[in-house]
Amino acid sequence: MPEDTEQPGGAGIPEEHRISYRELSQTVDALLDRVDEDTDALVKELDRFPPHLRDELFRSDLLNAFQVFYFYFREDPGDFERERLELEPASSLAGGVTINEIELLELVFRLDKEGGVISVTDDDQILANFRGKDAYRRAKEFIDETL
Repeated sequence: MPEDTEQPGGAGIPEEHRISYRELSQTVDALLDRVDEDTDALVKELDRFPPHLRDELFRSDLLNAFQVFYFYFREDPGDFERERLELEPASSLAGGVTINEIELLELVFRLDKEGGVISVTDDDQILANFRGKDAYRRAKEFIDETL
């Protein structure tokens, strides 16, 4: 398939909403030029995007996992966690990205059909899932109460 017709994350996206990789890439380049590394400005711009376009961006390698984390939770998780998320492409969120390990538990950020999820795992199973703007804080509280 030629580069300008590839569909990032095209599976499950209705044909009328599909966008070429080239167009998606150009959209992100223009977006990042406008916001100039201002995460709050990026989130405001992404809020205006149609949901299907945002979903494609969040499943691509054109944004990093921190940018998607900030979109869903509107907070900076801390320097260590932010750096870890910045090193991962948004596409890795389908399987989950470990944000931090606290004793024997892990905080994992992932995307599913409903959006952003913070999961607390013991490396074998998910112990709890949290959604919404305060999900990260509630997941850390859960770990504090569990330990």
